Amino acid sequence: MAFCSSLSFTSISSKSNPQKHSSSSLVPSHRPFTSSHLSFSKSSSFHSRQTLFRTHCRRVPPPNDASFLVLGCAKKAEPLRIMISGAPASGKGTQCELITDKYGLVHIAAGDLLRAEIAAGSENGKQAKEYMDKGKLVPDEIVVTMVKERLNGPDSQEKGWLLDGYPRSSSQAIALKEFGFQPDLFILLEVPEEILVERVVGRRLDPVTGKIYHLKYSPPETEEIAARLTQRFDDTEEKVKLRLHTHHQNVEAVLSLYKDITVKVNGSASKQDVFAQIDDALTQLQEQKQGKLGTVAA
Repeated sequence: MAFCSSLSFTSISSKSNPQKHSSSSLVPSHRPFTSSHLSFSKSSSFHSRQTLFRTHCRRVPPPNDASFLVLGCAKKAEPLRIMISGAPASGKGTQCELITDKYGLVHIAAGDLLRAEIAAGSENGKQAKEYMDKGKLVPDEIVVTMVKERLNGPDSQEKGWLLDGYPRSSSQAIALKEFGFQPDLFILLEVPEEILVERVVGRRLDPVTGKIYHLKYSPPETEEIAARLTQRFDDTEEKVKLRLHTHHQNVEAVLSLYKDITVKVNGSASKQDVFAQIDDALTQLQEQKQGKLGTVAA
């Protein structure tokens, strides 16, 4: 919506030749125009967080007054900033794809950043590789720096971001907050442990195509494919339960910092139903942001 309150212009007689006047010849007068005296028509083009628009303002009474062109500037609502967490096999990867497809957010995963930095041979990547080659965990300060730089990227600032599976500890969350990164929403996918174990243990990889199958939920198309499927070494019931235990500990620590903005989603439903729950929460968040923007503009 355009707002044109507290503006004033010199009144130009309708008897004057309109071709002799342009918007540049208009000068302020002492007679105020308010939004109640104006009617609008506009065309907008969006640039970054601001929208330049050309508005045609016409004073309704009296009918012989002139029309004017006014240039204004209206802000767009802030982009979404979302964190999502879920245990192994909770369907987090699928939901991240659906979220980014609909909302255009920049998908950021710490693991992807690590691999990209190592492949690029950056200073952060070299340091991370030294630790990984020794079988050690990459220190928080290295990973947090990578995440911070990606969150500060122009596309992340413009489109908003979806931080996938990070932070995983309270220290990482605190570090992000100190850098000025606070999510609007923390989405937690909740799936009962017995379902998670079943999902993980039944997973199989096709080494030829890289496609992931599940013996129960997504079986291979042919006997030939079934014969060559492999199982990850840690996709056993014993090891997945250890991973789940670690995940739950980490999530509890992080939730304490984001409890006021956490949305818990039933991740045991179909992927469409899970996304419907997330979509509702994100739609409400967008509406709140637009509402705040409208209040400020008014």
